[in-house]
Formats: sequence, C-alpha cells, structure tokens
Amino acid sequence: MSNQGKPKVTRGTIETAKRLLGYVTSTYKVQFILVLICILISSVASISVSLSLRFLLDDFIIPLIGKKNPDYSELYMALTVLACIFMAGVLASFLYTRLMVVIGQGVLKRVRDEMFEHMQKLPIRYFDQNTNGSIMSLYTNDTDTLRQMINQSIPQVLMSAFTIVVTFIAMVALSPILTLLAVLVIGVMILVAKFIGGNSGKYFIRQQLDLANITGFVEERMNGQRVVKVFNHERKSEQEFDVLNEKLYESAANAHTFASIMGPVIGNIGNLQFVLTAVLGGFLSVMGIGNITLGVMASYLQFTKSFTQPFMQVAQQFNAIVMALAGAERIFALMDEEPEKDEGYVTLVNARRDENGEIVECRERTGMWAWKHPHQADGTVTYTELKGDVRFYDMSFGYEPDHMVLHDLTLYAKPGQKLAFVGSTGAGKTTITNLINRFYDVQDGKIRYDGININKIKKADLRHSLGIVLQDTHLFTGTIMENIRYGKLDATDEEVYSAAKLAHADQFIKMLPNGYDTMLTGDGEELSQGQRQLLAIARAAIADPPVLILDEATSSIDTRTESIVQQGMDNLMKGRTVFVIAHRLSTIRNSDAIMVLEHGRIIERGDHEDLIAQKGTYYQLYTGKLELS
Repeated sequence: MSNQGKPKVTRGTIETAKRLLGYVTSTYKVQFILVLICILISSVASISVSLSLRFLLDDFIIPLIGKKNPDYSELYMALTVLACIFMAGVLASFLYTRLMVVIGQGVLKRVRDEMFEHMQKLPIRYFDQNTNGSIMSLYTNDTDTLRQMINQSIPQVLMSAFTIVVTFIAMVALSPILTLLAVLVIGVMILVAKFIGGNSGKYFIRQQLDLANITGFVEERMNGQRVVKVFNHERKSEQEFDVLNEKLYESAANAHTFASIMGPVIGNIGNLQFVLTAVLGGFLSVMGIGNITLGVMASYLQFTKSFTQPFMQVAQQFNAIVMALAGAERIFALMDEEPEKDEGYVTLVNARRDENGEIVECRERTGMWAWKHPHQADGTVTYTELKGDVRFYDMSFGYEPDHMVLHDLTLYAKPGQKLAFVGSTGAGKTTITNLINRFYDVQDGKIRYDGININKIKKADLRHSLGIVLQDTHLFTGTIMENIRYGKLDATDEEVYSAAKLAHADQFIKMLPNGYDTMLTGDGEELSQGQRQLLAIARAAIADPPVLILDEATSSIDTRTESIVQQGMDNLMKGRTVFVIAHRLSTIRNSDAIMVLEHGRIIERGDHEDLIAQKGTYYQLYTGKLELS
C-alpha cells in the first residue's frame, strides 16, 4: 500500500540548507563569487547614500548657509561622487540579479537531472510504495519552491546580511551610544522573529506534505475517472478530496498567518526603534553628549531604517525559504533512497561457435547469445548458450519478511516449453514473474536460468533476455513506430514492420490515417484495448527474447479480439520458453504444463488432459464448477 503523504523527512534544516548551497557553489562557483561581490558593492552603495547625509549637512550645506557668495563647486563634486557610487550600486544589483537567474535555472536543471537519473536506479518496491502523484509533486511543486528561493530569497538574504554588517559598522562609527539602543531593540526583534518563524516553518512543512497528498489523490482520480463515474463514486470522491483539501487549508492558513504577521511585527518594532533613537539622540545632542550633530542625527535615523529594513526583508522571504527547504528535504529523501542493488557479474554477449564447436564471444550480432560467466575462484571465463531454461528450486518469497507469499516452489521450464499458472487473486502468480525479472529477490531457495543462479546475472542483461506482455499495456507519447521500437531501440524500419506483422498489428496500423507515424498520447487512448495489446506484443516481438512472460494479457478484451491477439501471441511464443498467467483457461489448453496455485503453493501440476483426469481444482475451474476470484 502506498505511504502517500508520509515521506520520511529526517535531515535537519541546516543540513539541508548546506546541501542545497553545495549545489550552487560546486556548479557555479565563479558566478556565485561574482554575485557576492556585486551584492557587497550594492550594499555599500546603499549605505553610502545614507552616510552621505552626515557629510553633506555638516561639511557642505550648513557651512554655506548665510554666505553672500557661496561656492557650490565642492558640493557639486560631492554630489557627483555620490551619483557615481549610486550608479555602481544599480549596475551591481542588475548584474547579480541576472547571474542568480542563470545560477537558479542551472541548479534546478542539475537537481532534476539527478532526481530522474537516480529514480531510474530505484527498485520497483519504491514505486509500489509511493503514488505517482506524490513523486510528480517532487518535480513540480517542490522544485518550483527551490526556484523561488534561489532566484529571489538567497540574493535578498545575502543582501540583507551584508547591509546589516555594513550598516552596523557605520552606526558604531557615528554613535556608539545610540548603537547600544539599536542592539537591544534588534535582540527583541530576533526573539520575536524566532518565535513567529518557528511556528510558520512547522506549518509550511505540513503544507508541502498536504500538497503532495492532494497531487497524488487528483492524479489517481484522473486515471480512474471512468471507474469513478461507472460506480457513481463522484460524491464519495468529493468528500475524500474535501478532507485532504481541508488539511491543506489548515496547514496553509496557519503557515501564511504566521508568515504574514512577521513583516508588520518586525516593521512596528523598527518604527519603535526609530522613535526611541530620535528621542535619545535629541536628548544627547541637547546635553552635548556623544558629539551628536544635526548631520549625525540625520544619517543615524536613516541608518535606523536601513538597519531594520533587512530584518523585514528576511521576514518576508522566510516563508519561501521554509517551503523550499521542506521541498528540498523531500527531494533529497528521494535521492537518498537506496538504489536497486545488483551484485551480478554474469553478462549477456553476442556469440558464435568456432570451428571446434566452442562458444566464443564476438562483437557483431550473430543471432546467438551467450552468458559470459567469469569464475572468481580461478579467473577463468566460461560461456553458456542462452536457451531459456528456467528452474525454481525450493523457492520461498514474501514482500514482507513476516508474510510469505510463495512457499517451497519447485518447477522447471525447458527451452521452448509453455508453462501456465492458474489460481485465484493473491495466489502468487504475478509474484513468480516479478521474481524471474528480479524486480524482487527470493528469500529462500534458488532460481536458475540456463543453469546459472539468476542472482549472479546482472539485472540489465537478465531483463534484456526476457520479454513481457502485461494486462495493463503502457504506451508512451510518440508514434506507433517509436512505441514498437521501444523493445529494440536500434531496430530498423523493416524490423518494426516484421514485428507488427508477427503480432497481427500491421493490418490495423495501416488503416490509421498516418499509419506507423500515427502519434499516440495519453497511454494510447486513441486505440482499443485489443489494438494496444497487439502493439505490446509487437514490442516484445522486436526484442526477440528467448523467454516470454504473458501476464493475463487477454483478460480485459472481448472474445473476438482475443482470438486476434491470441494469434499474435501464438506467433510470438514459437520456439520460446513461455510463462503464462491467465484467467481464461481456454488460452492455456495447449500449455506443456499447468500449475494450479493456492495460497502460494502448487497444489496441482500437469498438462490439460492430466489435470482434467485428476478431477481436482483445475477440473472444477475448467468445467465452471469453481470460479476464480
């Protein structure tokens, strides 16, 4: 069952922030250093404007008051210097803003690349335990929060930090006494911000999780909309959605409430500081304490605003930062998922027989495949021809260690044989095919492929030798030719046509407006279920695997279409080892062996005539006296 909405968020916020910052500094180190330099220039330029008030008033404007013929040349020179500083700040701001856009998009590209690359390495178990919508939320909602933080929040926080440091130095230089008051007020400001921000961050994390829940729910209902309507489940779906939406509403409302009050509270504390500074500064000036002049007071009051403003700006960005870090935690949780383990060392290679009849490896395709088996004990390498001999020895398996699904299974399929599995839902039929593919590994016993323990075979090579046609056919956005070629990416057009003819798909494809160039979207919804199955058979045929798995491939189509699909499958099965799972027993009558499963055990085995003669479970199923559940 899915654990949708319950991702494991284990790493601390600081660790996550460091890891995220590592993406910025490692990928765009030079650009980020330029950003820091530009932010420092912009910050210094901004502070210079405030500091200039002191010099303009005390050194230029006040001395000129009352003069009959004032000389404004020095004042003009000072204003020119000030304008140059201001322009330097504007250019620096423009440059670091542009650089952060490049850095932000580049980092997001790298994060998405690494996410998708790592996702390809995850075991099937991960996708069984997480909904598609929850995973999709990582690529959409969570990466979007990262974009906002990198493009907007990080530059703003850095700018604020530089401004605070530079402003504080200037304030100390102007008046150490007034700066003591500023430090006290800022201390109160930090305590308040910590309290409000802590609550806001808690609810923003909940909001991201609740948003993932809703994304997963909507994606699930969209895929199952026909089922919802058929069973008149609309009202129930609305109620279930309302519950999830209510949770998102509560977490989002609380998060944004705390985030919204942050700015006004910090701003009012800043206003209070401005008033207290004016009162104290005026008193000290009148008393002649601290050498506080009119220029000093004008500059210092401006610095008071400049000193408070960065805290307000950080407060405004706080919600975006917390949301981004919550999203980053979920993204890193996926990246830290244990990849699919593969300790196999036996590989699949092109081979041929030399003049002595020995199997030798070759680069060109010969139509013959062999298992290349390096022996670690003596360093020798042996080659075993790929024939499709699959055998189970006392094999037991459970998806959970304390709940076994299969018990002590022993069976074999010789090359070219067709084995069928029959049993009720949950008997373990599909589990057997999952084990052959090594989507899961057995807990006890062995599975041997051409005499080799499949745990020794590299998973990619093992799966390359297998073909599978599922009940739920998955087609990808692209042309019909591209979908068939998915089974063999370097296949020629002629090979595609041959595979389609083998699967009996060529006739209906040619009737389509654009034939093999017809575009498919939405999992091939333009086609019927039978047509999609024929394409899946063609896709398996072009791969030309020696072992074929048919997992209830005809259970969801009508009898007439089934006969067409069955012809395609019969063509595909010729000369191959085939494992068939079927509810319709008519499709497995010609199987070399039929295994009847019940609660993960084989209770009957034999061909059709043998099992009918036994008059056991299979006989009752075939005659309709017992139905598959």
